[in-house]
Amino acid sequence: MNKPFAIALLVAGIVVLVFGINSYHSLASGVSRAVTGAPTDKAIWLIAGGAIASIVGFIGLTRSKI
Repeated sequence: MNKPFAIALLVAGIVVLVFGINSYHSLASGVSRAVTGAPTDKAIWLIAGGAIASIVGFIGLTRSKI
């Protein structure tokens, strides 16, 4: 994986993760947690996708080219 792509993936992952955390603390997610005991699906997908993209980007940056 080339460095610019890994950096872009890491930055995009962090941005999506922040959006997911903000979505988790939103009013809709709070109502969903109160009624069903779980946050909205959107919040879960944003947090999971952001975390995965950030991890892949970080691994791409730290891994040495063979």
